[in-house]
Amino acid sequence: MTDSNYSISVVIPLFNEEESLPELTEKIHTVATRMGVVYEIIFVDDGSTDNSYTVIQKLKQQYAAVKALRFRKNFGKSTALSEGFKMATGTYVITMDADLQDDPEEIPHLVNKLQDGNDLVSGWKKVRHDPVSKTIPSRFFNFVTRVMSGIRLHDFNCGLKAYRREVVKDVNLYGELHRYIPVLAKWEGYRRITEIVVHHHPRKYGQSKFGLSRFLKGFLDLITVVFLTRYVKRPLHFFGFFGSLSLLAGLGICGYLSLDWFLGTPIGQRPILFLGILLIMIGFQIISTGLIGEMLVHNFNRQKEVPVKERIE
Repeated sequence: MTDSNYSISVVIPLFNEEESLPELTEKIHTVATRMGVVYEIIFVDDGSTDNSYTVIQKLKQQYAAVKALRFRKNFGKSTALSEGFKMATGTYVITMDADLQDDPEEIPHLVNKLQDGNDLVSGWKKVRHDPVSKTIPSRFFNFVTRVMSGIRLHDFNCGLKAYRREVVKDVNLYGELHRYIPVLAKWEGYRRITEIVVHHHPRKYGQSKFGLSRFLKGFLDLITVVFLTRYVKRPLHFFGFFGSLSLLAGLGICGYLSLDWFLGTPIGQRPILFLGILLIMIGFQIISTGLIGEMLVHNFNRQKEVPVKERIE
């Protein structure tokens, strides 16, 4: 169902992108004007050390729709997006990078997909203009994320995405979790997630911020997201599984040694005896951790307000 009465918020996190900001703002203004919608551009300066914020201040004088936040230091993209989401007032929220590689001309296509009933629309940079050192790790990362999350997207890390406003208000971002917003949104109950192929342009100014450390941090955060989305409400299922494996292995070893002892074989100096005892102790400790987690979840759920989509009274 198409809604002609809507507004858009374009949230743009940035770090040292002073050269690209005027051109990017002009392109967004042109697209939004053509669409005939009320819009706002929210720049989140993540501790830039160049003149990015000065450029934004000048852009504000030219474009009334420009809003901005400036951090005292670099906190990372997830924090920048989170603070930008808090400022967003539009019916639909668009995110894009500030380096001009994301094309503002895609905004109408993203909005159309939202109006088809989707909660989140992700861009898919099917043809990428990035070095091999970036594209190959990204493809592997996307494959693993797709398998582990069950969400059929080709490009989780694409900065060009569109959301219904309620989605970004419900998602809690920190660390490097921005690339897993579709997973977090699904966990919050927003299951209508799709993608469209978008144009990807070569970087025009500056240098890419991508590095091996970001790639490694991304996989560590994937483990975090999988645990949070699958086991945070039932931690005993996670810890109990591994604890039970350790406990059963230890009991099996001790049972085997007990049989040997009954048959007259000395077992007091056998190293495997200590391994069996150790596995039993570890098993109990892991299961106990799961039980403590269950108690914490129980107390948290008693205080948590459930987000209600609709109500009839």
